Amino acid sequence: MSDKQKYIRNFSIIAHIDHGKSTLADRLLEIGQVTNDRTKKDQILDSMDIERERGITIKANNATFDYLADDGNTYIMNLLDTPGHVDFTYEVSRSLKACEGVLLIVDASQGVEAQTLANLYLAMEQDLEILPVMNKVDLPAADVEKTKVQIEESLGLDSDKAVAISAKTGLNVKEVLEQITKQIPAPKGDSNAPLKALVYDSYFDPYMGVVIKIRVFDGKIKKGDRILMMSTGKDFTVNEVGINRITLTPKESLETGEVGYIIAGIKKVSDAKTGDTVTLFSNPTKESIPGYKEAKPMVFSGLYPINGEQFDELVDAIEKLKLNDAALVFEKESSVALGFGFRVGYLGLLHMEIVQERLEREFNLDLITTAPSVKYIIRSKDGMVEEIDNPSRFPEPITIESTEEPYVKATVITPNEYVGNIMALAMDKRGIQLDTVYLTQDKVQLTYEIPLAELIFEFYDKLKSFTRGYASLDYEPSGYKADIKLVNPANKRKFNIIVVGSGL
Repeated sequence: MSDKQKYIRNFSIIAHIDHGKSTLADRLLEIGQVTNDRTKKDQILDSMDIERERGITIKANNATFDYLADDGNTYIMNLLDTPGHVDFTYEVSRSLKACEGVLLIVDASQGVEAQTLANLYLAMEQDLEILPVMNKVDLPAADVEKTKVQIEESLGLDSDKAVAISAKTGLNVKEVLEQITKQIPAPKGDSNAPLKALVYDSYFDPYMGVVIKIRVFDGKIKKGDRILMMSTGKDFTVNEVGINRITLTPKESLETGEVGYIIAGIKKVSDAKTGDTVTLFSNPTKESIPGYKEAKPMVFSGLYPINGEQFDELVDAIEKLKLNDAALVFEKESSVALGFGFRVGYLGLLHMEIVQERLEREFNLDLITTAPSVKYIIRSKDGMVEEIDNPSRFPEPITIESTEEPYVKATVITPNEYVGNIMALAMDKRGIQLDTVYLTQDKVQLTYEIPLAELIFEFYDKLKSFTRGYASLDYEPSGYKADIKLVNPANKRKFNIIVVGSGL
């Protein structure tokens, strides 16, 4: 390990939605003097207007800053901000792959929530150092002692290591940085080995082309190097390398352990996929960084212009948006009622909402979205197997031997007084109960396996309604399961369940 590596700290902030992740990032950047009174603003790492208005993070972001610690050494801090919503868990997992540790924020007034646990498990899978942080201790409803008990019992972490802060007022935030230098390890890696770097995010800039955000695990990269993208086999010549100090700052090179960006004249984000491995064309690394997989759409719906004359503008807009959102999948389709449009695949309902809103705002379009549905696997009596993501293409029941539909593993955390309501809702949605765990005396974690079609059809709204907004939900795909065999075409009661559940 080089002397420079000893003083690098790569960390991420993970939390449930609205537990203060972006606010803490703002305070850390102020201490690191990346922002000042003139340039600082709330949610500075949230670059889109939609993120700022909704108070959520959609795209992963990062920033590098220097911190002079109490031990007299100056540390290079690489903060990787991550989305908190379940739809963007894939981005969270890639960002965590680029870190050695995480700050796990728990709201001292609300306690442990579903996404807190989900993100904890993601960090544990990557074998990261986890530093618990109790935020919002300045609120009247904050209960620090109760939160410490939850950190011990629900998360299995040492509450003595938990730092109690108020990200809003800045109380005790400097102590968080001190703990990062002490508890989160320096990055490992061989600076003399062939280049091995992880693409943890990328976006399209109209002037520079694709900007690739990377974490260097071995070797180094500099301007003029010819790089190879290992999943696609495509090669490019590097025009610029650097780090992000809120603005892109060019450097001579990026070395082992560092987080930064490269610009190489790439025209499509799909050529720099999240999770891919970058190496040198002339001296490639023997094996890629494990864990790469494509982000797969979970929810499908039709997207049409209200004014049919705007179809050509929609074609242009959705192709441009694809440059900044590699998870977006679409194909042209037509409807008797709505005319020409697209069948679009999304990561989830929030992703669907965000895409429509961005298309309308950024490209001045008026759009209509059809009810969301999911992808079914249909096995016909003649032996044919096909995937159906459009309700209009569903075959006649008499021709179907069996169907398979996607299921998700849903985790609900709720006050125990609402357990009965949630069990009734899950049963109504064809849920299969897997587990019940009492996190504390008054907080319960329920785990269900539920068809995705049922989850996207009013489940979340009803969950919030049945629990007065106190329950939190997280889910992850658990694969396809055989649904029903339509041997008797008169069996329409069961078939109608599918139709309603998928928004048909």
